[in-house]
Amino acid sequence: MKARVLAIDDDRSVCEMMASGLEDLGYGVEWRTNVDEALELAATSRFDVVVTDLNMGRKSGLDVCAWFKANHPDIPVVLITAFGNMETAIGALRAGAHDYINKPFSMAALEHTLGLAVQHRRLREQVEKLSQSTPSGAQGAGNLIGRSPPMQRVYELIQRVAPASGTVLVTGESGTGKELVARALHSESERASKPFVPLNCAAVPANLLESELFGHVKGAFTDAKEARRGIFEQGDGGTVFLDEVGEMPLEMQAKLLRVLQERTVRRVGAETDIPFDARVVAATNRDLESEVEEGRFREDLYYRLDVVQIHLPRLAARGNDILLLAQHFVQSNAQSLGKAVTGISPEAARLLLDYDWPGNVRQLQNAIERAVTLTEFEKIKPQDLPAKIRDHQPVALGPTDLDPEHMLSLADVERRHIEAVLKAVGGNKTEAARVLGMDRRTLYRKLERFTDE
Repeated sequence: MKARVLAIDDDRSVCEMMASGLEDLGYGVEWRTNVDEALELAATSRFDVVVTDLNMGRKSGLDVCAWFKANHPDIPVVLITAFGNMETAIGALRAGAHDYINKPFSMAALEHTLGLAVQHRRLREQVEKLSQSTPSGAQGAGNLIGRSPPMQRVYELIQRVAPASGTVLVTGESGTGKELVARALHSESERASKPFVPLNCAAVPANLLESELFGHVKGAFTDAKEARRGIFEQGDGGTVFLDEVGEMPLEMQAKLLRVLQERTVRRVGAETDIPFDARVVAATNRDLESEVEEGRFREDLYYRLDVVQIHLPRLAARGNDILLLAQHFVQSNAQSLGKAVTGISPEAARLLLDYDWPGNVRQLQNAIERAVTLTEFEKIKPQDLPAKIRDHQPVALGPTDLDPEHMLSLADVERRHIEAVLKAVGGNKTEAARVLGMDRRTLYRKLERFTDE
């Protein structure tokens, strides 16, 4: 059952028509032609939404709105009126109506309005629960937050892999939290008491990367005034995290491969090797298999790194995790800024859920920090969010009507679906092929055909 509806109209035929149409659409419906009887029923039974006529003699739909506002403010009321002017609409909304529709109305219009009202109510319940919860309740491993099925799979892999010492490759778009996965692997392992040493390979100039990785001896180059240990020595006994490993130059890839194979490092300018015992976790936002095929990443290094792979989903594919994360960022920013901001309004939550988040969790964190800083309310409103989130229009994958002129060919449906899957996995063709249930070569052939068309 989609939802329980209470329908109120002094015209019995209208009530019967609404009940019949809505029940065919999967709703549970109770109806009354008398306002007092309807409110008596509402006092003892729970409904998800109320739809009521405006003009019904001694008592009106505005009286219904007032009663629900006082007794069950969480239940949305939709008014039906034959007087569809702005004054009527404003009066209804001020009385507590969630929305209104004009007579005569179609069943499709009624279902659409009721569906939005029910969705709004359930979203409001969800954000209320979130505002009363603690972030730790949504944590799955380390500081990762989320309860969605994709994140549950990530947590399961972390738990299974953490006790071992094998190399792990963490993949996913920028901003998805790859370093948090690496830190969770470290904190849940027997190496937790030893160092965790991260290095962003893309942030270090190529001429300094070798020294950062392997260290150097005094006098190895002009600025080498003192000997220095590289990250493999620093992480001895613990975990070394190589972030953005796909950005590493080919020459350095060969040296890294030797280090991983031999489990020893040679400092720049030194003549002897130093053994180390550090677990290596690498991360990339690139599709390394494609990089190998295009000659930008060594195949032997790829297989050395990809002993176990953990793929982080993009934020837009994580559903209600968006609200869990947003509530966590609200609480942390409100505390640091000393503001009494407790949560997110249902309207703002809807915008957060509808947005596609190209910058993933990092972008959400920045958006919520901005909103908490700017808001003048206890809960974040739509106007507190960045314009690109407020103005975003979700794009439907296929046609929204059944007009044959607007229908897609099978080839166009396939193309759109493949493009949507590729976007969902951040362009990772290996992961896209797995989701689509085809091998990578088949996917490549289809993509080449799309390019030629």
